[in-house]
Formats: sequence, structure tokens, C-alpha cells
Amino acid sequence: MAIADTHGAHVHSQKHPYHLVDPSPWPFVGGLSALVLALGFISFMHGSSVWWIVPGFVGVAYTMAVWWRDVIKEAHQGHHTPVVQLHLRYGMILFIASEVMFFLAWFWAFFDASLAPGDPNLTVARYEHTGGEWPPEGITVFNPWHFPLLNTLILLTSGTTVTWAHHALQHGNRRGLIAGLTATVLLGMTFTAVQAYEYMHATFSYGGSIFGATFFMATGFHGFHVLVGTIFLIVCLFRAIRGDFTPKQHFGFEAAAWYWHFVDVVWLFLFTFVYVWGSWGAPMH
Repeated sequence: MAIADTHGAHVHSQKHPYHLVDPSPWPFVGGLSALVLALGFISFMHGSSVWWIVPGFVGVAYTMAVWWRDVIKEAHQGHHTPVVQLHLRYGMILFIASEVMFFLAWFWAFFDASLAPGDPNLTVARYEHTGGEWPPEGITVFNPWHFPLLNTLILLTSGTTVTWAHHALQHGNRRGLIAGLTATVLLGMTFTAVQAYEYMHATFSYGGSIFGATFFMATGFHGFHVLVGTIFLIVCLFRAIRGDFTPKQHFGFEAAAWYWHFVDVVWLFLFTFVYVWGSWGAPMH
């Protein structure tokens, strides 16, 4: 009893605005699950069954769910002081910066293959893979002014609706927040459905050429990020319905909105360079 009283007195006498988190098993569980997931992917690439990936994926997904659940509990308990919220924002900014570098790698691969493909003195391997032209001979590309343009309009509209939801939240308009989030989630699902339809009707494959490899890696990872962002917004929608967010404390929603805007911007670069510029002059499907 004396120990409990001492602990309570220590908490109430805290002289700083920082939150000292309680011991948690989730960093260890998450790291172990990520290792299993990586080994599963390596085994799959060497011909093993895809089911080796499942335990790692389930572990990572479970870790994210329970870890973020604990963070939400900390916010409700009053631990997210203005200083803590500021540092959470710094963390989200650094995360998005790391994502920028991730996509930069795929754009780099695309431009390395597509710029000056007709000069065999630049890179012999590049000339061999492209045949001296871009897109390589025999590739029938997507018409950028059909489904890619439609998906561009869908994502731009979703950026508008998530901004609408954010402004509604800042002004205490819970109905507008829920409506804006619902519209954004539906638009995100529509984008994913359109891209899946587009992939099913592609006339080139991932393994058939350097064009297919760079195209599917860049647009496929973006599609995965749209899927993750949609899940992020669905969680925010349920939290908004439950009344979790307030005009002064809503970092969870703010992080989701930042992530969604990042996904929008990446798509604009993909549409401009991969779909329009990268397929210029090739026969269109």
C-alpha cells in the first residue's frame, strides 16, 4: 500500500510535461514479427510456399493494432500534453520523409532505365534491357487519359474531402467530420478498385521487361500505400463516430490526413512521369 501511495505521489509531483511510457512488449513482438515476415518473403522468392509469410504478417498487423490502441489510451488518460503532441508530429514528419526516400528509389530506377535508352555507351545493360528505345519495343502501354486520369481525379477529390473533414473537426462540426471521412474512405476504395481493374487488363507483366518491373513496383507500392491510408482513415472514422477527437486534440486524424495528402502528391508524380511522359509515343491499350 505504501509503495502504491509513493508511486501516486511521484506521478502527481512530475515536474515536466513529457510522458514516460510504461514498459511494453510490443516493440519486441513487432521486431520479431518483422523478422519472420522478411524471412517469409525471402523464402517465397526462393520458391517456398507463400504461407511462410502469413505468421509474420499477422504478427505485424496485430502489433500495430494493440500498440496504437495503447497510444490512444494514453491520449484519453491525458498523457498527450502539448509537448508530447509536438513530438508526435515530428515523428510523423520523419516517417513521411522516409517514405519520400522510399519512393525516390523507384523513381530513380524508372528514370535510370528510361532516360537516354538509345545510347549504348551510357550503360550496356540498360541498352540490352530497353532495346535502345523507351518504352521498349513490343510494350503496349495504358492510355493515361482513361483510367489513370480517372484515378487522378478520384485522389484529388479525396484530398479535398479529407481537408473538409479536418476543417469540420477544427470548428467542432462532428457531422461534417464524419461525412468528410466517409467520402474519403469511399474514394480511396474506388481508387483501389480502378487500379486493380487496370492491372487485370495490363498487356505487359512484371517479369517481362524493365518497363513492367519499374511500372508495377512504383504504382504497386503506391497502391499499397493507398490501401494502408484507407485503413488508417477507417480507424479515424470509427473514432470520430465514437467521439474521440476534439478541436484541440486530434493528432490521430491529423496524421492520417498528412499521410493521405502525401499519397496524393506521389500519385501526381506517377501520373505525370510514369503514365504520361514514360509512355509517350508507344502504342496504347
